Amino acid sequence: MTTNFDTRAQEWDNDPMKVERAVRIAQEIMDFIQPNHTFDAFEFGCGTGLLSFQLKDAFNTITLVDSSEGMIHVLKEKIAKAGIQNFKPLHLDVFEHDLKLDKQDVIYTLMTLHHMVDLNQILKLFYSILKPGGYLCIADLVTEDGSFHAHQGDFDGHKGFDRKELGVVLSNNGFRVEYDHLSYEIEKKVGDALKKYPLFLMIGRKEDH
Repeated sequence: MTTNFDTRAQEWDNDPMKVERAVRIAQEIMDFIQPNHTFDAFEFGCGTGLLSFQLKDAFNTITLVDSSEGMIHVLKEKIAKAGIQNFKPLHLDVFEHDLKLDKQDVIYTLMTLHHMVDLNQILKLFYSILKPGGYLCIADLVTEDGSFHAHQGDFDGHKGFDRKELGVVLSNNGFRVEYDHLSYEIEKKVGDALKKYPLFLMIGRKEDH
């Protein structure tokens, strides 16, 4: 999967849909959270940083993590060109490296969670990173028929999510869901057909056990 994203990194930002999607999700996150400039944020599966670039003025610092070397390379070029000072890009696998982070106020992830086979594992990591009362923002696919990743023969993730079931998983891992909304619709050519895939934005807050 990482190799696939490495090869697509240079062209990633050329897709207007991906840019529009990031703008829409960023605005919805800001509208709900109402962040102040003391908040520190963490983007998981940042890719080329499209979402974080829309949020760069909303947070004190943003740590951007991705396991794709190609994506992080493009991201670093974009950061340098834009002269952004509050971004911290990291190329690593979060399960194989100690992040050594201060506690974060907000975690957000766009179209990445469905690649995580073990949801409990990643949600426990998110819980450990967040401050009490911190926000976890997940933007991802609603349950689909498997056609979204039909071109990836090695895809072993989730075919989107049932929002009610995902809410239960979040609750079981210490998050109280406060927001759940259909936010965007991806149009994608599958064979000869143009299919539509809805995206949701779900926001939970860390509760103390």
